Amino acid sequence: MLNFCLMLKSPSLTTSVSSFNNGRGSCSVYWRRRRKAPVLLQVSAVSYQKFIDFAVNETKRHAVLEPSPLQEKYNTLVAMDGKTELQMSSFQAPKIRLLRSMSIQNEVMQVLDFAVFPKPEFDVPIFCANFFTAASTNIVVLDLNPLHDVIHHRDYKDKYYKSLMPLGLKYTKLLPWGGRLTSESIKFFSPIVIWTKFTSSQDKHVALYSAFMEYYKAWLKLMDQAVEETDVSQIMCNCEAQHRYLTWRAEKDPGHGVLKKLIGETLAADLLGNFLFNGIKELGSKKFLDYFPEYCCEDGSVNEKRSIIGKSFEHRPWDSKGEFVGDNLKVN
Repeated sequence: MLNFCLMLKSPSLTTSVSSFNNGRGSCSVYWRRRRKAPVLLQVSAVSYQKFIDFAVNETKRHAVLEPSPLQEKYNTLVAMDGKTELQMSSFQAPKIRLLRSMSIQNEVMQVLDFAVFPKPEFDVPIFCANFFTAASTNIVVLDLNPLHDVIHHRDYKDKYYKSLMPLGLKYTKLLPWGGRLTSESIKFFSPIVIWTKFTSSQDKHVALYSAFMEYYKAWLKLMDQAVEETDVSQIMCNCEAQHRYLTWRAEKDPGHGVLKKLIGETLAADLLGNFLFNGIKELGSKKFLDYFPEYCCEDGSVNEKRSIIGKSFEHRPWDSKGEFVGDNLKVN
């Protein structure tokens, strides 16, 4: 919910006199008119609780949603500054392994990290919403993250994204591409991803909330239609794909620095591995370098760089039909 700070000067009154003849003599009418006062509209705070409430309530219309066992430990945490509060919630459902949210709020920033992970028996995309607001700057990622690479797996792309392209195109106009995105990261996004940056305004935040609602409803529809996989090999494939995704996010998510600054390295590592990207220990045993050996340093440690290839996309690398055209774009 947006809270606006309105600064209004007291409107002054002006008086004017008009004379006219009503057929029975002259008559004077005194009009009192308010001068327009200058209005300065400032976005003083953003609360993403509205987004979380919508998602939870909407999910309850489609599935029996229960609190996750994680909820007991991960609920509220106060940062080292004594002012910033981290609010967490988590749920599960017959087809949902984990629905979890974390919001961070203080005087200078608002953060939402919301995700829904399907059970491995379903190859449905992962719903992902990461919003960061500070002062007048907003950084947004909203997507149905593909479980399997849509650049090379056309069947998976057509199955889940072909019918959603009109929805994606609608919001690419309202919330345009936010600039450079690394080629390593792009593999975890879909053709309908909303990756954008904007200055705070009522119109932009209304558009963002609308996009969140429509994307989430679309994801719930996909989940409703999903048929449980019985082939053990395919379930294992889904399991590894989700584990690979979690491993990447836990290591390279750009928001990690904020968490470490707020709650310290030990608590941040616990929150990342056991809550935000829960499943790293349960869904597989591979490590980051097993999946991404190109990040291995000479001493065997993980390279801290976001990109090893050094290639990034300044513009959206998918066309209006959802075809990947990144190889044909000028890259930086």
